[in-house]
Amino acid sequence: MRLEGKRALVTGGSRGIGRAIALGMAREGTDVAVNYRRSHADAESAVREIERMGRRALAVQGSTDSASDVERFVARAHDFLGGIDVLVNNAGILKRTPLLDIDEEEWDAILDVNLKGYFLVGQAVARRMVAAGMPGAIVNVSSAGQAAAGPNLTHYCVSKAGVGMLTKQMALELAPHGIRVNAIAPGLIETDLNRADIARDEFREGRLARIPLRLIGTPEDVVGAVVYLASGDEARLVTGTSLFVDAGQMI
Repeated sequence: MRLEGKRALVTGGSRGIGRAIALGMAREGTDVAVNYRRSHADAESAVREIERMGRRALAVQGSTDSASDVERFVARAHDFLGGIDVLVNNAGILKRTPLLDIDEEEWDAILDVNLKGYFLVGQAVARRMVAAGMPGAIVNVSSAGQAAAGPNLTHYCVSKAGVGMLTKQMALELAPHGIRVNAIAPGLIETDLNRADIARDEFREGRLARIPLRLIGTPEDVVGAVVYLASGDEARLVTGTSLFVDAGQMI
């Protein structure tokens, strides 16, 4: 119960890493608003699991790359929870396309969700934290790709590199308000986004060859890092950093 009494919004919280984070924070005592884009049934399922833990929960629909959607679902989450102490920016998309084959539409789609979406939601939540005069924590779910290039992932890696700098910039400007901003940078985590790739022997062995611990993570492997960074007691001196959870990939 390290986060008892906290109120959190988790974007992309209906599936994969976001769902694991939402449930993990609830186990630590957090009431959670679960944002989703299309997976209504999955979001409601997460809500029911959180409620079974004795915490309050709400599913809020909206696209993080739309300013009007963001304002609407952040306002709804804020009103339902009575405030937001923790934001986890997690909603993201991934597509593997060679550099020379990426068209403008695909580039914009990746950058809009993975980077602009973090800015829009982070700004909307931080404005409410500042207006309420309350400290808070923002955790941006990035990727080891923010620091290392990957084949056929130009737009994805660029978006995550942007998240790394956005995290620093937000941390700098929000520090006077007592709002800490950090990122976690997972390595190879099996989710719906990459399960088909990992199932291919050539892809899996190629990736494992560059991971010293030779481990493929699960969404639950990143939860502890988020809980730590969200804790105002344990991580009170930590802001503007990216914590790599990557089985040694960046070595």
